[in-house]
Amino acid sequence: MNNVYVIGGGLAGSEAAYQIAEAGIEVTLIEMKPLVFSEAHHSASFAELVCSNSLRSNQIENAVGLLKEELRMNNSLVLKAADLNQVPAGGALAVDREAFSGYITEQLSEHPKISIERREVVSLAEFNLTQNYVLIATGPLTSEHLFNDLKQFLGDDDLYFFDAVAPTVEAESINYNRVFAASRYDKGEGAYLNCPFDKAEYEFFYEELINAETAPVKDFDNLKLFQGCMPIESIAKQGKKTLLFGPLKPVGLIDPKTGEQPYAVVQLRQDNKAATLFNLVGFQTRLNFAEQKRVFRLIPGLENAVFERFGVMHRNSFINSPKHLSLGYQHKTCPHLFFAGQITGVEGYVESIGSGFVAAKCLIAHYQNIKHQQLPLYLHPDTMLGGMAHYVCQADPHNFQPMNANFGLVPELDAEQRNQLKQKYRITAKGRQGRRQVYALRALSYYRNIEKDIELLNEKK
Repeated sequence: MNNVYVIGGGLAGSEAAYQIAEAGIEVTLIEMKPLVFSEAHHSASFAELVCSNSLRSNQIENAVGLLKEELRMNNSLVLKAADLNQVPAGGALAVDREAFSGYITEQLSEHPKISIERREVVSLAEFNLTQNYVLIATGPLTSEHLFNDLKQFLGDDDLYFFDAVAPTVEAESINYNRVFAASRYDKGEGAYLNCPFDKAEYEFFYEELINAETAPVKDFDNLKLFQGCMPIESIAKQGKKTLLFGPLKPVGLIDPKTGEQPYAVVQLRQDNKAATLFNLVGFQTRLNFAEQKRVFRLIPGLENAVFERFGVMHRNSFINSPKHLSLGYQHKTCPHLFFAGQITGVEGYVESIGSGFVAAKCLIAHYQNIKHQQLPLYLHPDTMLGGMAHYVCQADPHNFQPMNANFGLVPELDAEQRNQLKQKYRITAKGRQGRRQVYALRALSYYRNIEKDIELLNEKK
């Protein structure tokens, strides 16, 4: 008989263990707490929230709100716990963190199909992966022993110790009258959008950048950085012209509006297949979110930028998922091995829950030898669960970065298709809000009759 193990009792692991057990499969959930604690954890409970107590927006026209609704419709234990233990937070879903974790711990501990082992897993060698199933959901602070074992299993270059993420902006918020598309020395087909500075613009930006307020970083996160992860403000403080020979170097770029090389250039790189998101190349940062918005909007072309994701600096162990995982978070060459949570490259509480749910469902299908004639909803690209899985498992492995849920992860509709669905769904909202509502209702229409959703959106007008 095949044994099933889930390693890690965080948000992803808790959801995964519950879904496997609910499918009638006996599962062993292995959690190293309270015998071993990471620097961030303090409670022995499952699904401990180590940072904020907010699971972010509850509105379906927000990508993470849509993801929550999809999870609710799929009997998510963790979302049920959040709804039962929520605290007032306006349009967001925030929880009493102790009651939230306590409820999940109780449900998992009392489930007849779940066995719990409190110990640290130090190596995959203890599991016979030709017969047994293992789902690893050990998070961004995976213990050192298992981290090193995974490095050997995957290859040293394919388990990242990543301490910086650059901000990402929505493509439609970019001022295309200021930017120009080009690759350095005209190599390629204009792969970057370039934000050109004149000397005065650069000098003003530079002063604001080096004097901006940075976010505090806990001691356990204050690790020696790889050179490629150096915060942009730290590079700037090395000298006024340092950026001109680093992330803002203008060489090889000619602004077609002037016919000349700009004094400095910030490059924007496409961040998803639909080209709805662009990241600021080389702009890893420790600036707090308010300062990022203020200072980075001084970049020509980003005056009205909408930030889909702000830059962050933190320890984050994650695998190069597109290289190693097939759709469904399943290892490509070891089909009994699955991954879930932030170790796969999803960012955020709800995203971790979603990956745990999907990985569990795919493990169940493999265990029970279920052959789907078409993609199940949790892998359908039009849904947020599916869009997230497609990104994590099928992105470019050479430029893979952790990602929050966002509407850039689902297939884009052209203007005619959007207008057809706006009429069908009776959407009257304009611009960005209207587009988001279209994508949200399209996703939910796979799960249920959306007449009530349409009514609710109309009531908000």
